Amino acid sequence: MINIKDLHIEKELLPLLDFTKNDFSKTILLDILSQPLNSLEEILFRQTLLQGFIANYDILKSFSYHRGDLLEVFAFLKQSNFGDNPKRIKKIELLISDQKRYRKAGQFSQVVQLFHKFQTFYFSRLNLAKFPKEYKTILQDLNDFISSLNLTKYEMLIREQKFKVKYIIELNELLTKKIDSGQVEVFWNNYFVFEAYLSLSLGIIKHKWTFPKFSEKEFTLLNFYHPLLRNPTVNSFTTDKHVILLTGPNMSGKSTFLKAVSLCVYFGNIGIAVPASRAEIPHSEIISVSINLNDDILSGFSHFMTEIMNLKKVVLEAANKKKCFAVFDELFRGTNNEDAVEISTATIKGLTKFTNSIFFISTHLQELKEIDEIKKNNIATYYIDCELKDNNPKFTYKLKEGWSDLKVGRILFEKEGLNNLLM
Repeated sequence: MINIKDLHIEKELLPLLDFTKNDFSKTILLDILSQPLNSLEEILFRQTLLQGFIANYDILKSFSYHRGDLLEVFAFLKQSNFGDNPKRIKKIELLISDQKRYRKAGQFSQVVQLFHKFQTFYFSRLNLAKFPKEYKTILQDLNDFISSLNLTKYEMLIREQKFKVKYIIELNELLTKKIDSGQVEVFWNNYFVFEAYLSLSLGIIKHKWTFPKFSEKEFTLLNFYHPLLRNPTVNSFTTDKHVILLTGPNMSGKSTFLKAVSLCVYFGNIGIAVPASRAEIPHSEIISVSINLNDDILSGFSHFMTEIMNLKKVVLEAANKKKCFAVFDELFRGTNNEDAVEISTATIKGLTKFTNSIFFISTHLQELKEIDEIKKNNIATYYIDCELKDNNPKFTYKLKEGWSDLKVGRILFEKEGLNNLLM
């Protein structure tokens, strides 16, 4: 169960990490960002893979090509009739028709120059020792495929304007064999994945993100933030509690804080770096982030029923011994205050028994601070600070330990003159 729609991966976060130059690699990049991994081993493998790209940054930082060239080469090699005509007929056609000869020479020149650039400036220069063994083999295959085309020879002929018909025929036959054997398709698949991971690594370097460590005992995020904010307030916390309650007045930044925490946990659990200076996070099999719950019109569910069903899904997974990370923003705000206090109390107490999971809950319900589990320090409590100066709220967006009793609703109501307008 992965419920991450409230993180807005495609719309908001993909652009931060998208340095791809073609839609094939961009699609793979989105898949990487959207699909959970099955085990901690896979997560650590992806971390090591990305660290290999980062270690080769000096070589890959200038990686570039013309988007149109790649798309034209891809389409040219994808032609269903690429190797249809026998060699003799091709030669006659190219000798007779200047138009066909020039067109073919141009198409093969484009292939040679693009692939030769890939190999000469990038693939052949990579320090493969920095990559995990399995991916090192794929990188070697990319380089070997291009090497087998003998592109140095053809690139020199093109540069010296000696790329004659016999060389066009020769390269055509070589590429036909590669296409028929499936080698070209394998090359493209490996290449597009390569560019997707390169894009991720460039984003990690640009934003100075950190690869997290995984811990079952402690949850630590230092100097973390939400990367969409232009001038973000960084926060830090460390807790060994499994239930964390977050309070603070309206507009103090609780939802943004929860998104930032969730993003660190989710990105860490798909093997990529996170926006923090240091992170020690739980390995989570189930991730559920509920921040912008609305009425589910298609299912006929009210906001409250949507909250109930979402909570039930998480609890069933936790009861099944799954390692869950779940966020509930203003849990049960869809019902009346009396009901909300009663069932929130039952929920919070019940969640404490799932010690292999972590639950973040934000709330405005002041009555909850009387729960025995809070008084006994079995539940962590934090609040987003807000200061009052001359009866005006000043939002600091800073996280502090404890509980906030501050209410700014009435202050803002009066500040906007609504008391007088409604007299």
